Amino acid sequence: MSKAQTTSWVVLGLGALVAAVGLAIPGRFGAGVIGFGLAHVVLGALDMFRPSVQD
Repeated sequence: MSKAQTTSWVVLGLGALVAAVGLAIPGRFGAGVIGFGLAHVVLGALDMFRPSVQD
């Protein structure tokens, strides 16, 4: 696994963790935390499929 793909997995995993924590927070703030986490899940997944330049 390349370093770039490892970074993508870390971003995705941390996003999932943040979204899960957001589930425990009531109200609009919790909804914002969930959205922030889900945004990172999407960005991490998209980063996995981005073509990379080979040096």
